[in-house]
Amino acid sequence: MVGDGAEGCPDGAPFDRVIATCSVRRVPYDWVAQARPGAVIVVPWAPEYGGEAVARLTVGEDGTASGRFVGSSAFMRLRRQRVERPGSLAYLSGPWPADGAKSTTSLSPEEVGGWPAMFAVGTRVPDAFPLVERYADGSYTLWLHDTAVTSWATVDWEPGRTSFGVVQSGPRALWDEVAAAHRWWRGQGHPGFDRFGLTVTPDGETVWLDSPSKPK
Repeated sequence: MVGDGAEGCPDGAPFDRVIATCSVRRVPYDWVAQARPGAVIVVPWAPEYGGEAVARLTVGEDGTASGRFVGSSAFMRLRRQRVERPGSLAYLSGPWPADGAKSTTSLSPEEVGGWPAMFAVGTRVPDAFPLVERYADGSYTLWLHDTAVTSWATVDWEPGRTSFGVVQSGPRALWDEVAAAHRWWRGQGHPGFDRFGLTVTPDGETVWLDSPSKPK
């Protein structure tokens, strides 16, 4: 059939298996509603911030679906959930550094750039995303933006340095949020994808660590 995959296929329901070959930020509840109790839904899921993993969810009698992530993935986004994000210049109120407040950090941008780290950070830093501006000498600037276009931050990485320049602006201190999320992840023992899980209900979805009773 040809149609909007986010709406599933109601004419063929109920299903024993639902397999998505695109990634989502939110699991369309139609996929759960069109699956019978005990059915399995396999879907690549990614937070706004980045990182992505395949979730294997089992549909319950109560109309929810829950299960663990089973491994890393990198799929094209479901068409309905694709968005155009503004570039960094749209966040600046004037010439660099605009109204940004300067500071330094000992947390290297390299430490928050891996797929599992980005996934963990993304589960705790909502509605924000990173961009990387690379330079010819091998250094780069990590830009952090919020989706509301109200806040931004930069962290400058250079080889061999142990302290990195930070600039932040707006109601959200985005680098502080990312650093706090990274500290949480480190404190949990750097959990991989398989320790995280996802529960989907008619009202939304929740990411959890180790157990559905421990939502993040």
